Amino acid sequence: MRQIVLDTETTGLEPADGHRIIEIGCVELVNRRLTGNHYHQYLQPDREIDAGALEVHGISNEFLADKPRFADVAEAFLGFIKGAELIIHNAPFDVGFLNHEFRMLGPSWRMIADHCGVVDTLALARQLHPGQKNNLDALCKRYSIDNSHRDLHGALLDAEILADVYLAMTGGQVTLSLEDAQSHFAVSGRTARKLDAQRPGLRVVRAAEDELAAHERRLDAIDKESGGNCLWRKLTVN
Repeated sequence: MRQIVLDTETTGLEPADGHRIIEIGCVELVNRRLTGNHYHQYLQPDREIDAGALEVHGISNEFLADKPRFADVAEAFLGFIKGAELIIHNAPFDVGFLNHEFRMLGPSWRMIADHCGVVDTLALARQLHPGQKNNLDALCKRYSIDNSHRDLHGALLDAEILADVYLAMTGGQVTLSLEDAQSHFAVSGRTARKLDAQRPGLRVVRAAEDELAAHERRLDAIDKESGGNCLWRKLTVN
C-alpha cells in the first residue's frame, strides 16, 4: 500500500481570490513504513504573498523569484503522487489549491480525486478526539512526537511530522517484542502461563456461502470508495 503524506504552503487562504501554491512537500509511506523517498518544490506564484501567510511560513516573494512555476513541475509532481493514497491534514484546503492549479492548466489534467485517494487526518483526529484541539501541534503533544524544530510552517517539515502523527493515530501495536512482553510481566508481578502442549486443537468455524458473498460485497464497496486500493484484494495468500 503506497501512501503520500502531503502538505502545501500558499500565498493566502482562498484560491478563488487568486491565491497560489508556493511550496509542496511530500513523503512516501509503503506498507506504513517511511521509505525515504520525498518530493519537495518551491514555486513562483506570480503574485504577492499576503502578510498573514508570510507570518505563518516565512517564505518571501524575493526567495521565490527564481523558482519554477507550477506548470513547469506539474508532470513530475503528478507522477510522484498518482495512484497513491494522499494523507493530508485539513485535506479540503490543500486539495482545493491543487485542483485550482490543475484547473488552470486545462481539463486534460483532471482533478486530484481522479488520480488519488485522500485521507483527511483532521477529520480522523476529530473522530478520535472530539471536542479537543486537533491541529498538528496539539496532535504532536498528544502523541509525544517531537516538533521542537518547527518554528515556522514548512511543507516538507510538516509532511514529515504529519507522517509520524498519522502512524501514531492509526497504528496501535505495530511491533511484537518479546523483550517488551517480559518487561511487562516483570513490572506487573505476573508470570506468563504456558499452554499444555497436549491440548486439543482449536475448532475451525468456516464462513457460510451467504457470509462469503456478503464479505465480497463489502470488499467491492471498499475498493470502489478507495479508488481500487482495497488492501485485502491486494494480499497474496501463500
